[in-house]
Amino acid sequence: MKNILVPRIEIIKIARKLKSEGKKIVFTNGCFDILHAGHVDYLAKAKGKGDVLIVGLNTDKSVSKIKGPLRPIINEIERGFVLSNLRSVDYVTLFNEETPWELISKIIPDVLVKGSDWSVENIVGSDIVIANGGSVEPIEFVVKQSTSKIVAKIKESYK
Repeated sequence: MKNILVPRIEIIKIARKLKSEGKKIVFTNGCFDILHAGHVDYLAKAKGKGDVLIVGLNTDKSVSKIKGPLRPIINEIERGFVLSNLRSVDYVTLFNEETPWELISKIIPDVLVKGSDWSVENIVGSDIVIANGGSVEPIEFVVKQSTSKIVAKIKESYK
């Protein structure tokens, strides 16, 4: 399987070039473990906020810190492959930190999106984006799905 994850140093160069061309860069991040309809809907809406969608993808190590030792279910290379092949996603880059703050501070997107379950002031990187004239835009979840719900359903089916 071809690794299509863009290294951090390259995504920073790409973002700078796109900005110089007048492109509106949208950034979001997440684990995206066991991709489902909720993820696809969310990413399509995120892409609709600008010209280019960059997804910061948690590494396996950072997912385990956040979600526990049994996660992720799908490894980072495969998660990145699936994401990068979605029509709405232009670039995928990994981050190993617990939050994408460092990555956001280098990309400085025009629009930062997260699910509407996050308040703007609690969205990591909102300070950077707003200070640079960008906007932070929560996205409403229409599809009430989550990887945790899928895992629970699978576990229940084996009882």
